[in-house]
Amino acid sequence: MAPGDPTAWLGQFRSLDSLFLERVVALWPTCLERLPPDADEDTITINLVNLLWLDAGARRWFNRVEFHFEPFGYTQDGTAYSLGEIDLAVILGQDRDVYLAYECKRLNVLRRDGRRSLATEYVREGLARFVRSQYSENLPVGCMLGYVGDGDVEYAAGKVRERIVALRGEIALTEGPESDVAIGLATRFYSRHHRELDGSEIEIRHALLPM
Repeated sequence: MAPGDPTAWLGQFRSLDSLFLERVVALWPTCLERLPPDADEDTITINLVNLLWLDAGARRWFNRVEFHFEPFGYTQDGTAYSLGEIDLAVILGQDRDVYLAYECKRLNVLRRDGRRSLATEYVREGLARFVRSQYSENLPVGCMLGYVGDGDVEYAAGKVRERIVALRGEIALTEGPESDVAIGLATRFYSRHHRELDGSEIEIRHALLPM
């Protein structure tokens, strides 16, 4: 468990998210070139993680970038158990309980019957895991990474923001969504939420990338 008041680290986590996304954006065109048609979330993410492992710029700041990282929960007697698999996590130092989590979701997926935004799934099956303390427990920040299948990031961002507001009761929304500074092709915004278990606040940082 990380010591101290997590809110005191908020600025540091924001800065690390920006640094990490700079490398993601720089490697994104190469990642897209390697992907098969209609790649699923895991295929996209594992190829992105592989490129980050090989990238000198990423290694300079982040020496542990993990695909399907499993945070631990603990029973009252101290027995550890898995809380699930975070799609992508940056481990910050020697304590595995201190990390920057990225839950990755596809958006604007093209089907034969038209475009599906998948914004509801993004919120209920991704963002909500942070609100339930399944991911980033006792940490001030969690992150969402959206892979926009048809490249229409403006539409995707609008639908995600709309669903965050519409489902505000389910995800204990306290602030936002508010726009943040774009990094290259990545559209960014953030929202804040109360965790279900203890009422502490977590900031969710969203970045959407065009495919």
